[in-house]
This record gives sequence, C-alpha cells and structure tokens, in this order.
Amino acid sequence: MNLSSLLATQSANGKLVRCGLIGAGKFGSMFLSQVPTIKGLQVIAIADLNLDNARASCARVGWQENRIEAVRFLESGADLCALDDLDVVIEATGDPLVGVEHALEAIEHSKHIIMVNVEADALCGPALAARANQAGTVYSMAYGDQPALVSEMVDWARAAGFRVQAAGKGTKYLPSYHDMTPDGVWQHYGLSPEQAAKAGMNPQMFNSFLDGTKSAIEMSAIANACDLSVAPNSLQFPPCGVDDLAQTLCPSDQGGQVDGEGIVEVISSLERDGRPVFRDLRWGVYVVIEAPNDYSRDCFSQYGLPTDRSGRYAAMYKPFHLIGMELSISVLSAALRGEATGCSRSFHADTVAVAKKDLQPGDRLDGEGGYTVWGKCIAAKTSVAGQALPIGLVHGIKMLRSVSKGQMISKRDVEPLPQSAALRMRTDTEAMV
Repeated sequence: MNLSSLLATQSANGKLVRCGLIGAGKFGSMFLSQVPTIKGLQVIAIADLNLDNARASCARVGWQENRIEAVRFLESGADLCALDDLDVVIEATGDPLVGVEHALEAIEHSKHIIMVNVEADALCGPALAARANQAGTVYSMAYGDQPALVSEMVDWARAAGFRVQAAGKGTKYLPSYHDMTPDGVWQHYGLSPEQAAKAGMNPQMFNSFLDGTKSAIEMSAIANACDLSVAPNSLQFPPCGVDDLAQTLCPSDQGGQVDGEGIVEVISSLERDGRPVFRDLRWGVYVVIEAPNDYSRDCFSQYGLPTDRSGRYAAMYKPFHLIGMELSISVLSAALRGEATGCSRSFHADTVAVAKKDLQPGDRLDGEGGYTVWGKCIAAKTSVAGQALPIGLVHGIKMLRSVSKGQMISKRDVEPLPQSAALRMRTDTEAMV
C-alpha cells in the first residue's frame, strides 16, 4: 500500500497526520497502543465522557507522560470535530445515535471521518457517505475491524477478475445464543467478570457479538459497501472450517449451503451440537470466488487453493484481525491518499430488531446486546417495505403493542421515534432502496 513510505516522506517534510479520537474504550485503546511507533502520526485530541478514564487508557497502553500531556482531552466529540488543526476524526463510541452526530460534525468541518462505529454505519452509512462525498471528505470503515477487511478482499477479488460468490467472517455461534443476555456473557468468552472489567470490556457490547447482533450489523455494512446481498432466509451461520469454505458457501444448486449468489454470510466455529469445528475461522474473514473460465479453474488446483468439488469455486481467507491495532491504515489512507478502506455506497441489507422474549406494551427496548432484542440481517427492500425497526434506533424506545419472542418488531409496534440526526439520515438511507 506504500502508506508507510508516504508517511515517511510527509514527515520528513515536517508535516504530520493529525487525528482525534472520540471514545477511548477497548478499540480506541488498541489504536492508541500503536501510535508511539508510527512516526508522523499524531493524536492531538481525545474526547470521552470520562476524562480520567481516557487519560488512564493512554497510560495503560504505555504512553509516556509527556505524550499524554500534549493531548487535548475533551468531553465533547463535537468540540473535537471543530478543532482547526485536525485532519482525521475517529468515531469509536459504539453508540449509533451519537456516532451519526459526530460524523456529521466532522463532515461539516471538512474532516475525514473513520467510522469505527459500525452500528451507525449499518443504520445510515450510505447517506453519511453521500454527505461526505458532497463535502469532499472521506467517510471510511475502520481497517482492522472485519467489515473493512472483507471489503478489501472483495475489492481484490473483483480487481483480479473473479466473481464474488460469498464474503464474510467467522464467529462462535449456536442458535440458542440469540437468547443470550449480558448476565451470562463472560463465561462464553472464558473470562471472569473481574478480568473483563480490568480490560475495559463492556458486557452488553460483547453480548452483541455473541447473540448475533454484531454479526448482522457487520454483514449489513459489508453488503452495503460491496454491492452484495443477504440470502432470503437471512444469515444461516453454517458450521464451517477453512478447508470447506468453497464447498459450503457455493450455491445450493452446485452442492453448497448458500441460497443465492453474491451474498454475505457468517460461518460458525461450532457444530450445532457444540463440538468445535475443525480449523475454524472464528477470528478471521473470507471471500469465496468463482473462476471465470476453465483455465482459471485449473489454476486454482495447480496453486493449492481450497476449492469446492467442481474446482470452480475457491476460497481465500485471513485467519485473524487485529482490530484497533490496524486502525492507522484507515487514518493514513484517508489523510495521505484521500481513500476509504471500505465505504457504504448503497442500501442492500439492514439489521432489524427481533424480540428476545415476549414483549408487552410499556416495555422499553435496551438496544444491541441487551435483554430485549437481537439484530437480524435482512434485505433492505424487505425492511423498508415492512417498516421494520432498525436495531440502531431501539435504545429506550417504548413498546405500544405486544410482540412475541422471535418476531421482528415494526415501527408500528413502538412509540413514534424521537427526532434526531440519526433518524434524518436513516430516512435518507431508506429512500435509496
């Protein structure tokens, strides 16, 4: 990518890439841990509701006191976006409503915006990206997080002349996980509550990884960035190891388990009976490609790619992702090249709220990873036609009608959604269907 050499050249000429971070949680801390070893990249401001925690995060990842003292610590993300001496804003709060506001503030002040906040991106990323494009700024997914890594693999495949059959990631999944609440989350990660608290890990956020919501959000973001679709029956989470990617994810009429072509899918690291999958891809990403001709098909086998039984479908994968430790790739790509590392461009898939339990009038919904709902990935046109309630807008919303466990919730089932920047951007996004 030549980003390091571009940065070195700019740094030698006395010009730094200056960025600001909103949200000094786990993802932000992982990014901060790398900054001291990236010459020419400077974090000039950090915004967080808890300034003491933000300073402690810097110390915890190894920053020297003089580096910490050089940073402006702010309670307001909007104030950070308005700083004049700033090139790139990183939005890492994880709150979709706040994230949209910060993205709009950054765009308004002609700053590039790196959207770690995939919850906001899945809610209205296409409209935010269009707004940034009109302003001449970069709106980008966060490299290191799986949507950006998958977007890179899809782009590689298409640039090399392959059709993308399927793309996505691995995770630990069983159907019963959709019922999980924050109360039981840490035992599934093999952590004690004390260990999780020490690492700054939020139980509701990490429960959203487990109950399927985060997977749905990320697959929606990938579909919208890569012009892919979600199968009519949503994500199926088939158990699959890396050796079986091409066979499992080729079309059903070719012997696979996928209903359709050009789809997003998540594979599980557990068999349905709970046994571990052989050579699983729990922490990684993949793309399944189709050879455009017989010659290419033969090359797949000649060069050792894992293929389906026909030899026409092959898989490439990356076994791990380093999350925030790779985020500087997005920052530098935006600042030095004016390019996004993945960007929502159209509205193909949506993540909508499904009841975790029987819900009654008066119940209040508590958002991703909570006690009341989980997120399901469906086609955007189905979501809009059915007035489905997007998962990013459910925080604190009161039910008006009864909805049974396992049923999708519609906007008609809840009180009118409060006016917000996120709702306005969501309306613009729905108009893209």
